[in-house]
Parts: sequence; structure tokens; C-alpha cells
Amino acid sequence: MNRISSRGGLAVCLPLLRRVVVPALAVLVLPALVFTEARANFVLEEATIASIHEAMLAGELTSTQLVESYLARIKAYNGPGVAEPEGKLGRIVTVPRSGTINAIATLNLRPAALHARGFPPEMARSLTDSVDADPAKPDALEIAAALDAHLAATGNLKGPLHGIVFAIKDQYDTFDLRTTSAATVPYSDDRPPVDADFVTRLREAGAIVLAKSTMGEYASGTPRSSFNGTLNNPYDTERSPMGSSSGSASAVAANLVTVAIGEETGTSIRGPATYNNAVGISPTQELVSRHGMFGWGINTRTGPITRTVEDSARILQVIAGYSKNDYMSAGGHGRETPDWIAAAATRRLDGMRIGVLREYMHKHLFTEEDHQAIDLVERAVEELRKLGAIIVDPGPTADLLTPYLRKNFHLLYTPTYAEKFPELFPVDAEGKPTTDRIATLVELTLDPSKLPDTINIRTLGNERTPGASRFTQDLGLALRGDSTIKTTTDLIERGTFFVDDRFGDRKSGLVRSNEDTDLDTRDRLHRRYAVRHIVLHAMADLDLDVIVSPTNNIPPPKLGSPNVPRKNGRPLVWSYLGAQGFPTLTVPAGFTTHVYDRVLDPDSPPVPSTAFNARPGETEPASKLTGPVPAKLPVGLDLLARPFDEATLIAIAAAFEHATRHRTPPPDFGPLR
Repeated sequence: MNRISSRGGLAVCLPLLRRVVVPALAVLVLPALVFTEARANFVLEEATIASIHEAMLAGELTSTQLVESYLARIKAYNGPGVAEPEGKLGRIVTVPRSGTINAIATLNLRPAALHARGFPPEMARSLTDSVDADPAKPDALEIAAALDAHLAATGNLKGPLHGIVFAIKDQYDTFDLRTTSAATVPYSDDRPPVDADFVTRLREAGAIVLAKSTMGEYASGTPRSSFNGTLNNPYDTERSPMGSSSGSASAVAANLVTVAIGEETGTSIRGPATYNNAVGISPTQELVSRHGMFGWGINTRTGPITRTVEDSARILQVIAGYSKNDYMSAGGHGRETPDWIAAAATRRLDGMRIGVLREYMHKHLFTEEDHQAIDLVERAVEELRKLGAIIVDPGPTADLLTPYLRKNFHLLYTPTYAEKFPELFPVDAEGKPTTDRIATLVELTLDPSKLPDTINIRTLGNERTPGASRFTQDLGLALRGDSTIKTTTDLIERGTFFVDDRFGDRKSGLVRSNEDTDLDTRDRLHRRYAVRHIVLHAMADLDLDVIVSPTNNIPPPKLGSPNVPRKNGRPLVWSYLGAQGFPTLTVPAGFTTHVYDRVLDPDSPPVPSTAFNARPGETEPASKLTGPVPAKLPVGLDLLARPFDEATLIAIAAAFEHATRHRTPPPDFGPLR
């Protein structure tokens, strides 16, 4: 078993937590130690930051040994997990229990080290610098050796992440590693000039960036990449690891790295974390800088994916903070930084008030494919109650937030939104209002029962932001300064794309974003403001500390299967509230025993498309359910708190994690022989 430091039984007082201040990059100073020959007590699989540091300080482990151990697991478990009869870019065939997951795209090794360990040349940290001899860009083994020398000479760890091995989503800049958002594009220099802000913080804290994890190309929700191929779920290699931070989560799940970093604009931290039985924190929008990311958005968040709540807290402690490179991080400037690591020691939840978001749990609104996840979350709510929490439950047929959406409908109102309700806001033949809409809004505010029943958190939907994708893409390329790839047009004209209609078309997404010639974020910013205030109203009125719900109603689907219809607004992974800037966290809640899968239904007419970047009115073939079939697949519990209240999220998740122990490693990716 891992030699993990225990704080069992320690209950943290949350009000005090919020007043504790810690420096984000505090150096861990410990008494000088005599470094002895490494012993065999350390167990790599499921190792935590604390257990790694304990082993290092006990002389049982070096950073170099840790890196080599992870490289051995990557060599064993990272090959293609599907058959590719038409090549990497063509249609794929799933392989049961393939034993490989394709999570790692690029390794931080110089060419000689890469070759000596038998890795393919395409995993080199640069494909445009074949010599790669710049001493200012040390590789992972060189960094590990320097950390080992520091510890041996001083007896001190360099920082709070000394020797911890990371995979970074390929969407984020790393000055020493190939960065292309999982695309195949002929950059003149495939390495960007500088690190993303948070990567700089990780390195200063002693972290080792061993790899760039692959992802859904250009951050699509599809686990497919022209550069690295198809990604697999380690709990069933025929199934999806979810997108777009697929590789970050599956690499953590299969113990190919200690921890990873993901990005979430919709669900791309919590979704992959859930599908891979891991912990993911999508922090408050303004808490962590988005600098150094290709294609950032208004609702983009940067956060950790780990195997334990405590490890996520330890990483957040390092990467949080204001950056002059990201204007949105100014919203957190001057705030005290809570001790999130202390929060992760919480074991009791006495007096904590937890609201149940029933809107995501009404079985009659969905299908049988949702039922097991909902049941597991019902059990999780009871576990929280046993830990001392006060459960605020609107009841099995009622909603938690809908009454507050209705009370505050005027916050949601815009002339565009009014078009959805012609019975309330009629227009003439030319589209001009025929009534006094302000009078109507006053009447609806006084009597919300006059509003349609269709107004709820499931049906609000994300607003389009014309021009946002092209603006952030072109700006990112301009800042990168590559001499060959300068605009989205270059990505389209010079890139190579996979061709498999079951996984969408990444080229068409770029083409569509490139058609925009103006930037309009009004609807997105308005809705963000409105929804945040409505949710805060509900939390204040009900005196809630957090809101809980399923992270996913739908277990991991088969790779290449038809899209899951948005039945009553239900997506693969619930995303809407987090996308408004609230901090959200997913923690393992258990496993299914069976699932229902989707196949094409040729006897039914086409349905509205749920594909990434689908245009209004687009359709796709209808599908139908088959099954059930036996399947042990992960389900997650989602927690949402007020902005900047990550301490409460972490405390509740940690207490639940400690009491339930739902995290178990994938059985086909155990210790190496």
C-alpha cells in the first residue's frame, strides 16, 4: 500500500479557513536529511503528492526514479487503443480491453533519451528542432536530476510540488514542448516562445512537466485528434474518456503521471475527470490565469485533474492568483488565498447546508440511460447527510432553482430572449412589439406563475458569441509569432484533418469560426451576469453552502456511437452553471452495473444536431437505445459553490471522498511486471 500521510479525523472549521492566508509558492523547508539508497517500500500506483514527498524525504525515492517509473508505464500503456485500418486519419474500429489509451502526445525528453527508451519519434518534444540541444530547455530527466541534487545538498524540497510529475493539456503553451492543440499543422517552430502563466508557477514550485496530454482537437468534445489519433477510456477502452481534456484525465486515471492540468469552457475538466473516476476542479473564472492558451473564451477555466481531492487542492494552491496577462484574473486581485490544503483535511460536515439540484435528477424527464447515475447521486446525498450535512431538498418532483429563475425573469430578459415566448411578447408582421413589454415584465415579476413552465435551468442554453472563436484563435497565433502559421486561415489551409463522420469534422468548425468578421459577446456576458445573480439569490435565500447534482447522467458512451440527444436539455455532462463562472468540483460517486448504448435508427427522421459547432437548424441521423449491457463505468458527484469559495467545495468533497472511497484504479492498467 502507499505510505500516505494521514490526517484522519481532523475536521476543519470552514469560517476560519476563509481567513487563513498562505503564500502560493511557499518553499517547503525541512530539517536536513541523510539521503540513503532508495528502498522498495514506495508504491507508484495511486501515489499522491504527500506520499511521494514522504518517500523522497525518507530516501526511498528520487525525482529521477519517479520520472523513469512513469515513463515505463507510458511505454507500456500509451499506444493506440483502437484499430486503424485506414490509418490514423481514417475510420477506426474499437478494440475490447486493448490495454492502451493514447493519453500522452508528447514527452519532455531530448532525442537521445526518447530513442533509448524506445518511444516513437513523433512523441519528441519538438518535431521542428531535431537537434534539441538548447541548455536553457532542460528535459524532464535533467530537471529531475537537478531536483535530486537540491534535496541531497540541502535536505529541503524545492517547493510544494517538488518532483511531482505533470501532464499538461496540449492547448496550453509550454516553451520546451510541442504545442498545437492536438492538431497536425506545419508550424515553423512547434514550440511557443513562453510558458502559460500557470505553467511558470508549477515549475517555480518544483513540478516536472513530463508530457503534453492529447485532447479533442482544438478543444472539441470529441476524443479524437489528427496528431495523436483516438483516445480511450481506461475503464473500457471501447468507450469515450470524454473531451476535450481527455488525455489529462485518462493519464491520471491509469497512473501514467501523478497529476494533470485541464481546461474547461463547457465540461472539459469535470467531464473527463468523471468519465475517468478522478477528481476535477473547475475554479472560479477569475482565480487562475488563462494566459498561454489557444482559443480561450469568456467562460474558460484552468484547473487540476487528480486522483484525490487533496492533490487538487495542493495544485490549486500554486496556480491561483492574479496575472497581468489575463484581465479576468483581476477579479481575484487582492483577495486572501485560503488554505485549500487544510480544507482537504475535513472529515465532518456538521451544520453545512447542501442544496440538491433536482432539475438534473427527474427520471421522468429523461430515459433509462440516466437512471443509474441519478440513483448513485441519491446515495451520495444520503452519505453527505450521514456526515452531518443539512440537506436542502425541494422534493422528488420539485426544482431548486426554477422558483428563483421565475422571480428574476427580468434579469434574463432581452429582446432576443423574448422571441422564445411570443405568447407573452407578441409582434406584428414586421417583427415589432405590439405591447408594452415593461408593463408585461412588471406583471410577470409580481406574479411569476404567469411564466411558461419551460423556464428552467435545463432549457436556458448557452448563448452564441459570434466572432469569439476567430478572435481568440487569431490573437493567440499573433502572440505566438510563428513565421508560417499566423491566422485561422493558415490553420485551415495548411492543417491535416482526420476524416471520420462519427467524430465530427474539425476543419468545418474552423471554417465556420473563420467566417465571422465581427465580435459580439453581449448575449453571453448578459446571461452570465443574470444567472450568477439568480443562483446567488437562491443560495442566500436557502442559506446554502453548496449545490450538488450529478456530474453526468450519461455514462461513457461507445467511441463513434451516435450523439446522445439533449432530452429535456440534458447533455452528456451538465455544464451550464459552471460556465457562468461558478467554482465546480467533481468527485467519484461510484460505478454503474449496466448501461444502455445508442445505435443509429434508420426508421426515424433526422433530429436536431448536437454536434460541436452545429448551426441552428442542422440535423443528424436519429438514434435509439439498446441494452442494457453489463458495464462498470464511473459516475461523478458535482458540487457548486459561490465564486471564490473553493475552500467549501474542497472540504465537502474531501469529507465525502474519505467516507466513501469510490476512487479505484482501472483493473487493466495495474502495476507493471
